[in-house]
This record gives sequence, C-alpha cells and structure tokens, in this order.
Amino acid sequence: MPELRRAMSRTRSGFTLIELLTVVIIIGIISALAISKFGNSKRRAYLAAMKSDLHNIGLVAETRFATENTYATMVAPQGSAGVTLTFEGTANDWVATATHVGLPDLVCDVRSGGGANAEPVCR
Repeated sequence: MPELRRAMSRTRSGFTLIELLTVVIIIGIISALAISKFGNSKRRAYLAAMKSDLHNIGLVAETRFATENTYATMVAPQGSAGVTLTFEGTANDWVATATHVGLPDLVCDVRSGGGANAEPVCR
C-alpha cells in the first residue's frame, strides 16, 4: 500500500500523447482558417492595385485632354507591381485596361465619358 501512495504522489514530467495531439489539431485548424483568409486578402489587394492604377490613368488622361485637346498622344504609364496597363486613345475618347499577374483570369477597364471619376469595371 505505501508503494501505491508513493506512485500516486509522484508528479508528472510532461504531456500525454492525447494532450499533444489535441494541441496539434487545434493549431492545424487555426492555420487552415488563416491561410484561407490570407488568400482572399491577396486577391482583394491585387484588385485594388488594378483599380487604383486605372483611376490614376483616368486622371492623367483627363488632364492631358484639358491641355492638348486630344487623347491620342497619351501613352500608358507603368502600373504598380504586377499590373500591366494598356491605353488606347483617339481624339475624343479613350479606353484603359489593367491585368495582374496574380489574377490572370480577370481584366479591369475604364472608359472615357465618366471623367476623372469613372469607375473601373472588372470581369
């Protein structure tokens, strides 16, 4: 009987296998949730960069038209990191498009007529 009491009073020095597996499973679930949220944030950031670049190109185009009275002489500026911009201008109207290497299936464009506040459309 004294040996049983001595064995029961001994302190544990570590975690059981069940406790360790529980912690690993909880960490796995939390990391899976974080990774899915991060992927969505990345897509929204790419989309925001494309829309911002298109807004800026619209401002430049309207400013150029105010001084030169044509859009034909404008060249597309360099976009943000990963964004490719194209600009097609004539004497009276223009179209600008943006693509991003991180979103190869998405193209955003903006057209003249909305002035400097034209909203980019993405498809």
